Amino acid sequence: ELLISNDLPKLLKQTGLNATQLQHAVALLKTLQAHPGTAFEDQDSDYQIPDVVVSKKQDHWHVQLNPDVVPKLRINSFYANMIKRADQSEDNQYLRNQMLDAKNFIKSVDERHKTLLKVATCIVQHQREFFEIGAEGMKPLILRDVADEVELHESTVSRVTTNKYMLTPRGLFELKYFFSSHVATSSGGEASSTAIRAKIKKLVSEENPRKPLSDNTIANLLKAEGIDVARRTVAKYRESLNIASSSERKVLI
Repeated sequence: ELLISNDLPKLLKQTGLNATQLQHAVALLKTLQAHPGTAFEDQDSDYQIPDVVVSKKQDHWHVQLNPDVVPKLRINSFYANMIKRADQSEDNQYLRNQMLDAKNFIKSVDERHKTLLKVATCIVQHQREFFEIGAEGMKPLILRDVADEVELHESTVSRVTTNKYMLTPRGLFELKYFFSSHVATSSGGEASSTAIRAKIKKLVSEENPRKPLSDNTIANLLKAEGIDVARRTVAKYRESLNIASSSERKVLI
């Protein structure tokens, strides 16, 4: 319990170790696997296949559908020719109806992929800075923004981005990842919650481990960048990143 809460003074007192010895002991414990048996479990690898691929070509971000997941559908020529040669019998009318259903299905699938490409392209255009510099460059973007731009209903954009993945030079992301709420800045502009989380993560990664940044200090540092967020908001974002509090992050050296 003391180790989890990082209560180093009590640990020093109860163990009788000096600061250096305790530091080495804690470092060793952090290298151990809490559940060593998991290494022997059979685990099925859950690979996500991208629906959209993004690449940079001559300073331009190119978006295309992954050809491996786009079904190649066509009408069987044998049955198509049968209908052309057949009479107006009931059997032939049945085949004609099935042919019409097949054509409508192929058209529907094609339209769905065109919509996916249109939405993905819109996302990439809005989030260009993310592809250039990473999560800190993420812009605020909501479903309605994309829906208005591509002239589709918001529910359609939500549906077409659910469980759809984009492969980028920065990794594989679900399309929903690129949507981020708007947070006002002191300059009258807007920042995205994703970018703010990335900034918090960077600040913590660069902090002095002996003097970790408090939530209030992080809020002030963000304010200096024009991002005015409350301390409790910083705490909420920090916790969502699974970053411990400043007292728990403090390292004894």
